[in-house]
Amino acid sequence: MTAENPLTQRLEGPAPVLEVARDLVRRTALLAPVAIVIGALIWQSAGAASVAYGIAIVMANFMLAAALLAWAGRISFAAMGAAAMFGFLIRLGLIFLAVLIVKDQTWIEMLPLGLTLIICHLGILFWEMRYISASLAHPGLKPSPKLPIHQPASDSTVENEPQGAA
Repeated sequence: MTAENPLTQRLEGPAPVLEVARDLVRRTALLAPVAIVIGALIWQSAGAASVAYGIAIVMANFMLAAALLAWAGRISFAAMGAAAMFGFLIRLGLIFLAVLIVKDQTWIEMLPLGLTLIICHLGILFWEMRYISASLAHPGLKPSPKLPIHQPASDSTVENEPQGAA
């Protein structure tokens, strides 16, 4: 019996990374209005626009990372490792390019943009850690807790009722 090389094996079935990325984007969208209002209160409209632009970059970054890993996982685990390593460098370059394109625009403030990029990336990832499953039985997000099923009372409780109560 020959063992198959684990680097040439590929991911079969759904990619949990896409489920996690969609959840990251959903959670980012929940926080976006609060962050945009904070940016507007401190830096007026340019701050609000900068925060919104930064949040859009973060959301695109998460989705691009997930798409790259899911695509490469269908090829092989070695390709997935390469996509993770080189994809990180490519995505950093795209973030740099996205900031470089708008740095001289009148509607942008660099400080709130930079703070948004850093805080949003790290904050959302730390927030998401609570919802990630560390089990191979449920890769991706933790399964949602099911409500307990109501068990009918056992016959022993009926026996303990007073006799004349009926």
